[in-house]
Amino acid sequence: MSKIVEVKAKVEAGKSKLVPGLVQEALDAGAAPAEILQAMVDSMGVVGEKFSSGEIFVPEMLIAAKAMSKGVEVLKPLMAGDGSASLGTCVIGTVAGDLHDIGKNLVSMMIESAGFDMVDLGVDVPADNFVKAVKDNDKVVLVACSGLLTTTMPALKEAVQTIKTACPDVKVIVGGAPVTPEYAAEVGADGYAPDAGSAAVKAKELVTA
Repeated sequence: MSKIVEVKAKVEAGKSKLVPGLVQEALDAGAAPAEILQAMVDSMGVVGEKFSSGEIFVPEMLIAAKAMSKGVEVLKPLMAGDGSASLGTCVIGTVAGDLHDIGKNLVSMMIESAGFDMVDLGVDVPADNFVKAVKDNDKVVLVACSGLLTTTMPALKEAVQTIKTACPDVKVIVGGAPVTPEYAAEVGADGYAPDAGSAAVKAKELVTA
């Protein structure tokens, strides 16, 4: 079994203590950092699919994401000069009036594991703050807005429309319990994701399309 296959398997299994050592071994064996990163991204894709299909649950997903982040720590110094490593910056936040952050944090971890640099604005984020974050950070290609209360749907709509008006080139993805694909389309979002695993897949699709 090649070291990369082993890294992939251990990330999927959430073995965060073993992953950094295996990543180092893969590097020592001559694997390229980008190749190792891609393998970990792929295994998080598998984890995301299993989560979407109800095969695994939030704890398993968090454990796998943690294992991946430990592996990424080993690769980061080697990839700092390699601009191809990142798909760009994603700004994420829960919209104004909503204080839920567990779902958002999961989505943030999954999108980061798909190869984005994340800027997390936290919860209860006014629409203008999303726009400000897009302008204040480099290479922002995606904004992810989360809303978990039906009462914050208008705030989600306002956030999407404010961002799209001010930053037409930036893609906007939305999600949260009461959000539907129809609602996402109606408010003008570029994408919708029902859960963290599919958010990562959709995020990648939107910026590489």
